[in-house]
Amino acid sequence: MTTTTITVSGMTCGHCVASVKEEIGALPGVSEVTVDLNAGGDSPVTITSADALDAADVRAAVDEAGYEVR
Repeated sequence: MTTTTITVSGMTCGHCVASVKEEIGALPGVSEVTVDLNAGGDSPVTITSADALDAADVRAAVDEAGYEVR
């Protein structure tokens, strides 16, 4: 198992968190996504996966949810 932590900006509520978790969670090998919401600021997102994730894939998933990786 691999744990990756990224910082996502722009999330303000539980719906935002759910969107990010859904998109990242759909990546192959991802087993858990945890978000520590800092409403309106930068929020740490911890991703647990079977193998290391491609940074471009994670960024694309966050972009698809409508937010930005810092």
